[in-house]
This record gives sequence, structure tokens and C-alpha cells, in this order.
Amino acid sequence: MSDNQNKTQEERLDLYHRMMERVKHFIEDAEPRVEHAIDAAREKTVELEEATREEAEEIADYIRRDLSEIGEYLQDSGKDIGTWFHMDMELIEANLLDLMTSVADKTKVELAEIAARAQVANIYQTGEITGPGTLTCSECGEELHFKKAGHVPPCPKCHSTTFTRKRP
Repeated sequence: MSDNQNKTQEERLDLYHRMMERVKHFIEDAEPRVEHAIDAAREKTVELEEATREEAEEIADYIRRDLSEIGEYLQDSGKDIGTWFHMDMELIEANLLDLMTSVADKTKVELAEIAARAQVANIYQTGEITGPGTLTCSECGEELHFKKAGHVPPCPKCHSTTFTRKRP
């Protein structure tokens, strides 16, 4: 069994939420750079033995990808974060929305820079974790709507395992 399969899906989602919370706190308290805050959150997670280094890095990559896509969208479009999520803001898990909004609003330019470096990482695979929003199947165009962070399932229509984030 690989390291990223050691934890259950629920444990990995919980880890995503805790690490996102740490990113927010690092940004608010002392670390204005998102990339450094993500690294600090990853290290704290490992230090507290909540995850192996590999598991923490995988979750950090998911957070980095989600935040970079939000940052790129906000920078390019000039629209608000509600438009990004393509859904009623009331449907999104309140705590996660607060975390992502606070990080994205404070660091739009840096998140756009991260997005430019992470273009390849903007492919979502079955089994990975994604934040709220809509993913589109790369094969058939079927849309998967996430109201909160969750694991990416295979496409319910064609069973493909590769997706991209839908942008408004």
C-alpha cells in the first residue's frame, strides 16, 4: 500500500481542512507569502505526526492547486470569489469558504504567480482531493459539482479519471 493510501478518505479530507486552516493562520499571523504558509502548514502537520511527510506533501499540493486556480481567476477576471465557485455561496461549507476566501483575497497576485508555475498541476485525477467548485471530465465534458472539499470520483458518465476546473 502506498503512503497516500494509508489514511481513509475521510482522514485525508480532514487533513486538507486542518492544513488549509494552518495556511490561513500562518498568513494572518506572520507569513504573508502563500507558498511559505503552505510549506509551514505542511511541516507543522508532519511535526504533529498527523501525517507522513508524503501524505502532507500530497495534501499541500492539492491546497496549492486549488488556491492557485482561484488566484489566477481573480487576477484575470476581476470578479469576486462567488463567481469562481459557480454556485450559491450558501451551499458551500462555511468554514472552508472562509478559509479559501481569506487566503485568496489577501494574496491574489501571488496566487496568480503560483498558478503560472503550476499549470501542469491543474489536472485533477480520480482519488485526489479538490476544493469547492466544478470539475469537467476531460473525455466527455460531464460536470462534477463540489459544494465542499471532496475526493474526485471517476466520471459517472464515461468512467474517465481526468478532469479540469470549470471557469465561469
